Amino acid sequence: MGDPSAFLTKARRTPARRPSAARLRDWQELYLPFSRKETAVQASRCMSCGIAYCNFACPLGNFVPDWNDLAYKGRWRDASERLHATNNFPELTGRLCPAPCEAACSLSIDDNPVANALVEKKIAEVAWSEGWVVPVASSPRTGRRVGVVGSGPAGLAAAQQLARAGHGVTVFERSPRPGGLLRYGIPEFKLEKWVLDRRLGQLQAEGVQLHCGVAVGTDIPAVELVEQHDAVVLACGARLPRDLDVPGRQLRGIYQAVDFLVLANRALEGYPGTPHGAPLATGKRVVVIGGGDTGADCVGTAVRQGAASVDQLEIMPAPAQSPDPTVPWLGRPRRASAGAEEGGECFWSLSTQAFIGDGDGNVARLLAAEVSFELEDGRPRFTVRPGTQKDFPADLVLLALGFSGAEPSPMLAQLGLPLPPGGNIARDERWATSVPGVFVCGDMARGQSLVAWAIAEGRSAAAAVDRALMGGTLLPGSLPTSAGGPAL
Repeated sequence: MGDPSAFLTKARRTPARRPSAARLRDWQELYLPFSRKETAVQASRCMSCGIAYCNFACPLGNFVPDWNDLAYKGRWRDASERLHATNNFPELTGRLCPAPCEAACSLSIDDNPVANALVEKKIAEVAWSEGWVVPVASSPRTGRRVGVVGSGPAGLAAAQQLARAGHGVTVFERSPRPGGLLRYGIPEFKLEKWVLDRRLGQLQAEGVQLHCGVAVGTDIPAVELVEQHDAVVLACGARLPRDLDVPGRQLRGIYQAVDFLVLANRALEGYPGTPHGAPLATGKRVVVIGGGDTGADCVGTAVRQGAASVDQLEIMPAPAQSPDPTVPWLGRPRRASAGAEEGGECFWSLSTQAFIGDGDGNVARLLAAEVSFELEDGRPRFTVRPGTQKDFPADLVLLALGFSGAEPSPMLAQLGLPLPPGGNIARDERWATSVPGVFVCGDMARGQSLVAWAIAEGRSAAAAVDRALMGGTLLPGSLPTSAGGPAL
C-alpha cells in the first residue's frame, strides 16, 4: 500500500465522456484520454485490504491490489506482468467488464470504489504503447493438435493458452472475421476493432491459426474435425436470444438486438454480405426493450444511425442515485448509460403488453404498462398497475432481453451432444463433454455471462485439455466446473 491515506484524501475520478454532439458524428470510443499521472492517483486509493474482496469478486482472480500498487508507484511494466498473469486480454475487460471488483471494493461500503477498470485499461494500453506486449514463446512443440470452435473471448483465451503450452491450435469461426461478438456484437464506440485486431496479431504470431468463414457441421463435418485433432474445444457462446410473447410479435420491424448489432457492425466494416434491407434506424422511431448493456448498445447505435427518436424500456425500477445503506454493498447495482446524453430516453418499471400494426403488417406502436417490483422467495415478481398504460410510436423495435442458452446447430447434432431447450452443453469436472476428446467452455456451458468469465473459462478449459493430452499441466487458471454450467 503505497499511500495509506489516499483513500481518505483522494476522490474517485474517471475519464469524462467526449461531448455528445461530437461523438454522434463518429463511431470512436466514448471517453477522453486519461494520463498516467491521473491514473496513478486513482490507483493509490486502493487500500490493499487484508481480505481483498475485489480479488474474490473477479472471475479471473485478478491481483487487483498488486497492480494498483505498482501503477501508483510508476512501475508500469511490473503492473502489466502482474495483470497479464491472470488475464489474457486486459484491454478488453478494462473496456467491457462491468467491474464486479469495484462493486466488491471495501470503499463501496460508504464511499466510491477504486476505479479498477480504469487502472486495468491504462496498464494494458501503457504496455502496448511501450512495446512490452510481444508474442510469448511457446513451450517445446508437443505435436498435438487442438481445434477450437468459436473465436469469442473464451475461444481466443483457450487458443492462446494451448498454443503457449506447445500445441498446434486452429480456431474455426463461422463469421467472415475473428472475434465473435467482440467484433460483431459490441459497437465500435465501446470497442474500436483495431484494439481486437492488435491482440489477434499477437495470437497469430504465437502460432494460433484462424480459419474464418467456416461453419463446423456445415462447411466441415463435426466428426471429421474431431478425427483430425487430438482435442476439440467448443466455445460457441450462448447466442439463443430470449423472445417476447405478446400480441403483435409477428409484425415486421421487430428484431432481436443481437441481429441488429451484428448487421450494424458488418455494415461499418463494408462487408459485402450484409443483406439488403438490413434493419437500419435512420429516420425511424426506435423502441429498445431491455435496459442492460445490450440495450444501451442498441440505443447508441440507433442514434448514430440517425434515428428520429429512441426510447428504451426497462422492466426493473430505476437504480438509486446513491447507495441504499440497507443493501449489502456487494449487491448494490451500478448501472450507467451514455444513451440519455446522446438523445435516447429511458423509461423504468415498464412492461410491454402488445405491439400494434399499421394495417400493412408493419409495427407502428407499442403498448406498455407500469409494473411494481418485489422479491418473492428470492425471485423477482412484477405486477401490472391498473390504469398506467403508455403508448409509444415505433417503426423499429429491438428486443434486448438477454440470451437463454446455446444455439441448436448441425455441429451439435452431428456430435450427438444433447441440448435442452434454452439450455447449455453439459460437461464433467474435467471440462469434457460426453463425446471423447471434446471439451466445452464459456457461455456455451455456463450460460450468458461476463467477458471476464469467458476468458477465465477459456483459460481453465485450456489447462484441462493440456492435462488430458499430456498427463499434467503448467498452465494456470483451473476453475472448478461448478462455477457454472450443468454437469454430466
